[in-house]
Amino acid sequence: MGLCGDMQQEKTALRTLLSILLALSLLLFIAAPKPVQAADAVATGARVGGDDKRTRFVADLTKPVSYTVFVLPNPYRVIIDMPNVTFNLPPGTGQKTRGLIGEYRYGQVAAGRSRIVMDTAGPVLIEKSFIVEPQASQPARIVVDLVPISEEAFLKTYREEEEKAVATAETPVPLPIPKAEDRNGTRKLIVIDPGHGGVDPGAVGVNGTKEKDVVLGFALSLRDHLRKSGQYEVVMTRASDTFVSLRDRVRVARRKKADLFIAIHADTVKGPQARGATIYTLSEKASDAEAEALAHKENRADIIGGLDLGAESEEVTDILIDLVQRESKSHSMVFAKKAVIEMKTVTDFTGKPLRSAGFVVLKAPDVPSVLVELGYLSSRQDEAQLTAPKWRDKVASAMTRAIDKYFATELASRGN
Repeated sequence: MGLCGDMQQEKTALRTLLSILLALSLLLFIAAPKPVQAADAVATGARVGGDDKRTRFVADLTKPVSYTVFVLPNPYRVIIDMPNVTFNLPPGTGQKTRGLIGEYRYGQVAAGRSRIVMDTAGPVLIEKSFIVEPQASQPARIVVDLVPISEEAFLKTYREEEEKAVATAETPVPLPIPKAEDRNGTRKLIVIDPGHGGVDPGAVGVNGTKEKDVVLGFALSLRDHLRKSGQYEVVMTRASDTFVSLRDRVRVARRKKADLFIAIHADTVKGPQARGATIYTLSEKASDAEAEALAHKENRADIIGGLDLGAESEEVTDILIDLVQRESKSHSMVFAKKAVIEMKTVTDFTGKPLRSAGFVVLKAPDVPSVLVELGYLSSRQDEAQLTAPKWRDKVASAMTRAIDKYFATELASRGN
């Protein structure tokens, strides 16, 4: 028994010792300083200097970062892409500039990626760009020097760079079709897609009105009208000032199994005379040169977010062929015609109220889709309307009536 008792005491002592060691280890773990992760850079300042002969843009950062800088036409812009950078800049930064830069904006365009977009007065050449290491009390800096260039020389250089990029690009991998969500209930689901957003303002009116703001305001009004009727489920591709890629807008419609997709825009054209609304449906061949130009400009919106849809030609072509083979195209036209009938009672249309072109956001193969140009921000009259709550409410109400009549027609034609 004595031996057993000694062994029991030893076991008890061992357990006690282990408990003490475990407790000490835990205390040491809690008290030990945790490894500090490298913080993301913060942009603390930005400024523009120079004149229309040479303009310098400078961004102050808390630490150096890698970056790329490039130019885009139609409209002319200079883009600076960086890894995840937080912007801690005073309100109004980017609105008052000089020289070749008309305005600049900034923000996050995707997870881990930030961007600065500078609007320029015309075609420019990036003379040089470099990073300045922090010294003493001075921050790190990104510096970009711009000089003017002729439109002919700019486009020649731009086309050469595009051709070079295409020649060296790898074969694109088609994106997976998004998994459709199950739908409960019998209410029709409508996806409303306010164009642009975030760092992409879209068109800018003669009085400084931004397309991204007016189309969001209208989309929210249309959403409220539809929800008030109690007949529809409504999904917004964006309900705030955020950037959404063209592909993600299409994915929302397909994933939600939408019964109708309505993209909302308000563009600009050359000359202040053109005004009024237009409704577009998808077509492989544009109905006219103006429709083709507009589609080309809208389809390049993803480049602002760092996504070039040109790399997805295979997928886009497949979707286009699929769409032509389905009923979606004819359903889209049915709705477009009803929308014109209802909306023309409360607002003006262009001379060609119904047009067609190859808009990327209309290429969901199984969802009837239209793109509504509410008006032209290049027209002072249209710009005033687009910012007027009373006009917005009347047009949203008219579009709701068109949606009601469209689905009534669809149900009747299917014998439901």
